[in-house]
Amino acid sequence: MLRFIFNKVIYGIFTLWGVVTVIFLLFYILPGDPARMMLSEREDSEQLEILRKKYGFDLPKSTQYLYYLNDLSPISFHSDNKESFTNLEAHDYSYTKLLHVSDFDVVLKAPYLRDSFQKTGKSVDSIIAETLPNTAILAVAAISIALFIGVILGVISALYKDSVFDKTIAIISTFGMSIPSFFSAILFAWLFGFVLHKYTNLNMSGSLYEVDDFGNGVFIQWKNLILPAIVLGIRPLAVVSQLMRNSLLDVLNQDYIRTAKAKGLSSFKIIKNHALKNAMNPVVTAISGWFASLLAGAVFVEYIFNWNGLGKEVVNALNTSDLPVIMGSVLVIATMFIIINIFVDIIYTWLDPKVRLN
Repeated sequence: MLRFIFNKVIYGIFTLWGVVTVIFLLFYILPGDPARMMLSEREDSEQLEILRKKYGFDLPKSTQYLYYLNDLSPISFHSDNKESFTNLEAHDYSYTKLLHVSDFDVVLKAPYLRDSFQKTGKSVDSIIAETLPNTAILAVAAISIALFIGVILGVISALYKDSVFDKTIAIISTFGMSIPSFFSAILFAWLFGFVLHKYTNLNMSGSLYEVDDFGNGVFIQWKNLILPAIVLGIRPLAVVSQLMRNSLLDVLNQDYIRTAKAKGLSSFKIIKNHALKNAMNPVVTAISGWFASLLAGAVFVEYIFNWNGLGKEVVNALNTSDLPVIMGSVLVIATMFIIINIFVDIIYTWLDPKVRLN
């Protein structure tokens, strides 16, 4: 078991290294000169040189890549040279010096995602720390809606197989999986936030935290969570309902279910005490994967509903060419996706030891 976990962790580390490499290639090499992108219309040669020197853009790409890996690594190397781009004093984070080797210090630190290009003096990790919780709340709410409603619809479809209810739910599920999230967001915001506002009392846009108009500070506006959570949960809801239906139908055909029916147990007790638990296994597996996907897929939903989460921050960073924020956000999402997948694989092994042999 420990060897299985060790192999999965090593595999995750190599996967993350591949993600880091792709991110660096996409944002530091393919677009061109990052310094020129930062200055835009304010460009002049003197400012370009200052920026290139400040952020190390004047260094060879291979050297920049090694420095980027060095910043992200928990155990990293830093030069004693005060002019070095890797000098610790140039970075605003805490560290623990482990040992001194030649002209370098080996230090232990948290991964350093660097500073925002556009938000002066603000680190990328602080920006992510401010926005990621809002995205996580939105994702949890969306998954909860998808799980609750999807399981109910799946049970109804299985109990009334091939009926009007089953066919209607199948059509709705197919429709839900095929509609892009950004289109659903626009439609729901317009319909429930504008056309039916006097009945729903919901806003077209708004974040979890809002500033009081009378200067009484910041307050939580839970109703702003409803529409984006529903929109974000539509696709996993459609998947859950069909998975639940198919899984429950398989379970209901098992011998122990026939035995329970022969003993005279009611359909409700059979579903509640015997079938539902076993039918939930593939649903739980799908939900664990969908949660990580929702963190990445909330970009357009957050932007349309003006939800101050990581997705909206990524869109704003793309509009302003704030490369460190984009790279850091993508890296955090990828890391969470890898961790969740490793955790799910470990759960698989615990539930079914045969998985480890395969």
